[in-house]
Amino acid sequence: MSRHPFLADLARRFPPDRLLTNAAHLAAYESDALTAFHSKPAAVVLPETQAEVIDAVKICHAHGIPFVARGSGTSLSGGSLPVKDGLVIGLNRLNRILRLDPKERLAVVEPGVINLNVSKAAAPYGLYYAPDPSSQPICTLGGNVAFNSGGAHCLKYGMTSNHVLGLKVVLPDGAVAQLGGESLESVGPDWHGLFVGSEGLFGVALEITLRLLPKPELYRTVLAAYDSMEKAGNAVAAVVAAGLLPGAMEIMDRLSIQAAEAAVHANYPPGAAALLIVELDGEAQAVEEEFKQLMQVINGTGAYEVRVPKTEAERQAIWKGRKSAFSAVGRISPDYIVQDGVVPRSKLGQALAEIDALSARHGIRVANVFHAGDGNLHPLILYDGREPGALDRAEALAAEIMALCIRLGGSITGEHGVGMEKRKFMPQLFAEVDMDMMWNLRCAVDTLQIANRGKMFPGGEAPALAHRGPHPLERAGVISRE
Repeated sequence: MSRHPFLADLARRFPPDRLLTNAAHLAAYESDALTAFHSKPAAVVLPETQAEVIDAVKICHAHGIPFVARGSGTSLSGGSLPVKDGLVIGLNRLNRILRLDPKERLAVVEPGVINLNVSKAAAPYGLYYAPDPSSQPICTLGGNVAFNSGGAHCLKYGMTSNHVLGLKVVLPDGAVAQLGGESLESVGPDWHGLFVGSEGLFGVALEITLRLLPKPELYRTVLAAYDSMEKAGNAVAAVVAAGLLPGAMEIMDRLSIQAAEAAVHANYPPGAAALLIVELDGEAQAVEEEFKQLMQVINGTGAYEVRVPKTEAERQAIWKGRKSAFSAVGRISPDYIVQDGVVPRSKLGQALAEIDALSARHGIRVANVFHAGDGNLHPLILYDGREPGALDRAEALAAEIMALCIRLGGSITGEHGVGMEKRKFMPQLFAEVDMDMMWNLRCAVDTLQIANRGKMFPGGEAPALAHRGPHPLERAGVISRE
């Protein structure tokens, strides 16, 4: 049987060791970190240059084949799940920091660069890259851009969108566009702001210009243990009411504490129903003054133990436990679903109480670990996929938690994205006119709907729109045809 013309075109561009079609090779790409979803692509290509990425996209467009760009595959919403019989463009080999300018405080990187490696490269200049998702040691900047990743310190420093100055991207038809630039002040439409968080629906980032920040002079971290989640939640409200803006405020519940202890032996206070981690950072004198105020607040919140790390190693141990929580849950449950709904900070206590009630009603354990400062919940719904119907019951509980977040005036996602997992909740969050606007924008940029097809929109995909003149970015003068 002759090879499909699409695969034949790929074979002319990519050598056999970087064009994967064997079932055993494809198996590694059939899922991302949300393992409840599986899909088999027709092929995987492993480009080593930007030109190869552009050519892969052009081949897909010529044949009408959908494609998904993928880095480390850490998406927790099915965002990098392959489209059935489509192409996966693996970007891990585009892992160069192309430029690091300490004077201008910026870095230009390829999409396969690991998040933490930017800060490592910038450290000799007293700089760092602020967004710090829990998967920071393995997640790549291309994925961070696609899903507008946050992290523990997003309360003070914001999300990926607050740190991306410019992008070089290949659009779904193979055209190359330069969005934004190297300045915080841009002229004209915020095209790069539109691209960040678009979940791969607008194409693939080839170069990312990042803003770097001076490393804080001083960190002061406080770990407070409570005998109830309610007290920990009230402590968050007290810190905010005091006018403090910590770099991070995180809460872990009993189950997530147990998991972290089993995995990394963080030596957290024994018997805690909840832990609150608050971290101040910045100029030394200002941090010391804020720390005095913070300790007064924390000491009045009913914590039965308060720890202040004396060394950087002790501080890192606290954060290692927190950042290992997601993966560590595998120590206490064979499977889990993690959500990332958002509620107003004032509704945190109510949300946690209702999640506890839902957990009891469904008979399913839920571990809670979350960015308390901005109300970004991360309930981990524990189940055993080997039990018949267990996944369906876990998903039913997850759906009720999503509905709860919407009812309390929040959102269905803070940083993980919509992906495959939350598509059906979009009409509950957005009005029909808003959904139509998003759909029309998606189709204006990608008339064939081949970029990450099937993600985000509840109905999957519709027939491609008729071509209606020049591409909107071409009219704006930001596209080049290579």
